Amino acid sequence: MPDYGVLQPRFDAWRARSEATLERILPPADESPQRLHAAMRHAALDGGKRMRPLLVYATGTAFGIDASKLDALGAAVELIHAYSLVHDDLPAMDDDRLRRGKPTVHVAYDDATAILAGDALQSLAFEPLVHSDFDDAIRIAMLRELAVAAGSRGMCGGQALDLAATGDDSSISAPQLERLHAMKTGVLLRASVRIGALGARVDAATTERLDRFADALGLAFQIRDDLLDVEGDSVLLGKTVGKDAAQAKATFPALLGIGASRARLHELARIMETALAPDGERMAALAALGHRVIARDH
Repeated sequence: MPDYGVLQPRFDAWRARSEATLERILPPADESPQRLHAAMRHAALDGGKRMRPLLVYATGTAFGIDASKLDALGAAVELIHAYSLVHDDLPAMDDDRLRRGKPTVHVAYDDATAILAGDALQSLAFEPLVHSDFDDAIRIAMLRELAVAAGSRGMCGGQALDLAATGDDSSISAPQLERLHAMKTGVLLRASVRIGALGARVDAATTERLDRFADALGLAFQIRDDLLDVEGDSVLLGKTVGKDAAQAKATFPALLGIGASRARLHELARIMETALAPDGERMAALAALGHRVIARDH
């Protein structure tokens, strides 16, 4: 896979576009209700890898779409991601106090404000898609993709399965754990790729290859996340490490062991590489993002 560092300037430019678009879309902090809008901005701005917008940009530009047309699409998926983190961090869920190197929203504000901020971020996510520069049929397909990814058959369902497994990590099998994380984490990563592909009207065979890449990417992202919770550094990660073990959460290292988890990562890297190979050099940015997921230390 291509070296992420070679493409770093391109990724940095896309991140800057994503940040500027979010800044423009989010309500200003001094607009009433100020506390809610400040909490939304706290959750969505100034932090994060922006992996989901990067996937949108990498897919869309690979098929000739100008980055300016992809800004709204990247913002939409990032707002859904931000909402999910706000709610996941709540005391009733994962009860985290640190996110992206900052206090989580319920810590910086309060539980009620965090719930409302998450709700508002979720609803706001659909606005940029509605106003995006694509025809009606494409926009409707994008809206459906994002709605399904965020719902009970996607992220919410995955979180429900995760909560049900917490405290008894012996009750879940490896295939069940993979399904859980395909729903909780992988589905929005896949939606990011699909939304970029929808804008380019790619054919069915290419879409199937992109899905294989994205599904492997989503699972690799979670396995690496689980390994970092065991081996990582809170300062680098910007969030608390060791929480999974403390809460007896179902994780790949707990279920398979560290060695087998790393072996599964290498297998997923091969799947991603094989999926992108038929489309050659134009997939360099997507391939580099896949490599980054495998190798990341935060």
